[in-house]
Amino acid sequence: MSRAPIRIPAATSMAVSLVATLLGVAIAALSPDATLAGEEHSLTGLQVLGGEGWHADDRFVVEWNRPPSQSGRVHYAIRTADGEPIPGYEEQTTDKSVVADQQVPATPGVYLFEAWLPKSAPARVQLRFDDGLPPPVIVGAPAWLAAGEDLHVHLSRPGAPLPISGLSGYAVTLDADPDGRPCALMARCRADELILDGDPTEFSHTFPSPPEGVSFVHAVAVSGSGMASNPVATARIAIDGTPPAVRLEGAPSGWATAAMRVTALATDPLSGMAPDGAAGPITALAIDEGVPLVVPGAVASATVKGEGVHTVHYYGRDAVGNSGDGSLPFTGPGAATVRIDESGPTVRFAAPDPTDPERIAATVVDRLSGPDPDRGAIGVRRVGSSSPFRPLPTAVAAGHLVARWDSDDDPLGEYEFRATGFDVAGNAATSSLGAAGSRFVLRNPVKRVTQLAFGFGAERLVFQRCRRTAGARRCRRTVVSSFARRPAGRTVPCCHGALVGGRLVDAAGEPLAGQTVAVVETFPQGARNRLRRTDVTTGPDGRFSTRLAPGASREVTAEFPGTRLLTRALGRPLRLRVRTGVRLRVSTAHVEVGGTPVVFSGRISHPEASLPTTGLPVELEFRLPGMPWTEFRTVQSDAAGNFRYPYTFSDDDSAGVRFLFRAFVPATGGWPFAPTTSRPLAVTG
Repeated sequence: MSRAPIRIPAATSMAVSLVATLLGVAIAALSPDATLAGEEHSLTGLQVLGGEGWHADDRFVVEWNRPPSQSGRVHYAIRTADGEPIPGYEEQTTDKSVVADQQVPATPGVYLFEAWLPKSAPARVQLRFDDGLPPPVIVGAPAWLAAGEDLHVHLSRPGAPLPISGLSGYAVTLDADPDGRPCALMARCRADELILDGDPTEFSHTFPSPPEGVSFVHAVAVSGSGMASNPVATARIAIDGTPPAVRLEGAPSGWATAAMRVTALATDPLSGMAPDGAAGPITALAIDEGVPLVVPGAVASATVKGEGVHTVHYYGRDAVGNSGDGSLPFTGPGAATVRIDESGPTVRFAAPDPTDPERIAATVVDRLSGPDPDRGAIGVRRVGSSSPFRPLPTAVAAGHLVARWDSDDDPLGEYEFRATGFDVAGNAATSSLGAAGSRFVLRNPVKRVTQLAFGFGAERLVFQRCRRTAGARRCRRTVVSSFARRPAGRTVPCCHGALVGGRLVDAAGEPLAGQTVAVVETFPQGARNRLRRTDVTTGPDGRFSTRLAPGASREVTAEFPGTRLLTRALGRPLRLRVRTGVRLRVSTAHVEVGGTPVVFSGRISHPEASLPTTGLPVELEFRLPGMPWTEFRTVQSDAAGNFRYPYTFSDDDSAGVRFLFRAFVPATGGWPFAPTTSRPLAVTG
């Protein structure tokens, strides 16, 4: 900040005036004859460089004019103010017209300088010396000032003792430097750096309004010789031109479900918010244009009540009077909105949709905060049950809840539903009522009931029914049209598939055409595929069929998953047994008793299955005419299904006898095929 001194002509103190008066009397006494003879031969123009005022340095420059007619050395001396000699300052001479470095005694006071020519009257001038420091000045200034206000500074005169030269004034500056000084030099002040009121005991000065922030007033008292008091008196003044910053706590960003307590907190980094009487800092709150609540200090709290949308205004006033109430030049109060919704929404079920009876919908209506677009649920339970409602998968949108009820999972009967909706504020409401106000109940089945017949064969099944009578096997061809009368199990040779089919109708027997039915084959462990699914479409009469691919034994089912209007249906499970494939070979059909052995070898087929790494057991059997099959050796195949066994005919009774041989693969745990035998082979001994 630039210095702003103002100079007012200095007044001489009472003490200085007295000294000057006495000094004049003394000079008059030393010059009783102002018209001595030879006065025309005296020095003229004797003067002190810088004037005869007070000097802070003990060295003076004195000069004079020599009369043109006179020559010789000029005599000069320094005496006391009353003309008495001073030891060490006796008479000296010079041929110059100036004494450039005339030093006076170190004691402050008024001294007399005399200069003369021989036989002439002396010329005299006063040397005033004072290097004493005035005592520090006392500064009075406000700690805080509002922006735009003038700064009034009050100074009190320093106490005694004052320097001999008295006080010539005060130097006062205003800047932003806490260590600033009011004068350019460290311990002295120039005359143009002084300001002084007419009354030396009480002094005041006014500065224009400082900028916002912290400023410092620096002041010194200045002696008649220009010496400044030490230390510099400094006062800190903070200028506050900004209202307090006020924030509101407790106001939710969204909706609240009950009355809210809100608190305005004011902060002011400059003049502050410490309570200080009726005109001191305040914080204020006003709700819905009501009378503001004004609280001394930095905190004000109030409760916002009642459903609806409320407006809260708040502001503060700091210690210097800056107020955020809208008074110029400041902006108006802060504002916040508090929304309160204490009531839950209204929830009702919509009427069933005939085109989608499993779609369960409900509406959520709320007059204040509105329905929550993210929360809601629908549940179902059987009428009369004390069990809790089972939640259904529910989609939530603003004002709507939509659930899917898989009615096929529930038995026949009546079912009630419950919907829970939320509003944005968080209030919840639960209802089991429909749009008309009655209880929302549905009777299951809500969809058209379907029936699925399933079995081996297509439109009809043709197979042989065989039985053994009196040692003979008799078979009769059988044709079956009804799926219900067809066998639930069937055995086929290895590497053969099977034809399966069925019919989809409703409860009245009406065929359901164009529907997708899944034929699902489930294979046991050991099969390469554990599950195979084949989708087929029903024809105009509701029938469908498909041929199962070759593979291991399996369970076969037919599934109709249902639609929005048709119930789910399952066909009865079928058991398809597939015999193991095995072939037997002999090295020769004629064997010599006691000669080269006959070698039995063969291989197990394993389509769509993997043999155990240890292979499978194979029973080798023989049969004589009129005798049953008899096992004579069990061998183990390798992991590829190959087996081999050499056999020697050693019994003479075997000569000329025709034997039948076959290989039998029994049922084995982990092998997904039914037991089977190979085609018999004849060997003659």
